Amino acid sequence: MTPEPLKPQAVAALLHSAGAVIHAELSALPAAALEFHPAPGEWCAKEVLGHLIECEKRGFSGRIHIILKSDHSPELEGWDQDAVARARKDCERDWSALHDEFSRLRRASVAQVAGLSPADLSRRGQHPKVGTLTVADLLHEWVYHDRNHIKQMLANVQAFAWPHMGNAQRFSLPAPF
Repeated sequence: MTPEPLKPQAVAALLHSAGAVIHAELSALPAAALEFHPAPGEWCAKEVLGHLIECEKRGFSGRIHIILKSDHSPELEGWDQDAVARARKDCERDWSALHDEFSRLRRASVAQVAGLSPADLSRRGQHPKVGTLTVADLLHEWVYHDRNHIKQMLANVQAFAWPHMGNAQRFSLPAPF
């Protein structure tokens, strides 16, 4: 059975809670863990946060803004996420500055989503890669996307801790990394 779609107020609450989880986890980490790359080419926790910042601007909130200000189904732009991540150099940035940027954007996004009307949910745009996207589609992807990257950040912390577990690694074999 397919669950009922999330209403904007529920999505706003979930966006807020994801921001709180990200803050709680990352603010507890030492700099070495924030900058740890679990494998070549994989993002550190600060780079994941930088990606979420770009997703607020270019992806979810940005696309919803473009859709809502248009009278028709506007063209939505794609973006090269890896190239943007390389250009941002978030691994070299200060954690608190990154978090402040994310928090500011996330607060605005929560307000934007909480203010959506039922009629806004069916408004749509055209994405070059996936085709038609409604505001409702974007809201649900946003919830999913946040949790996917929270799992990624948590996996980075696990990979950081793994080599220092000694014989306790045997409790978790086979190695998840």
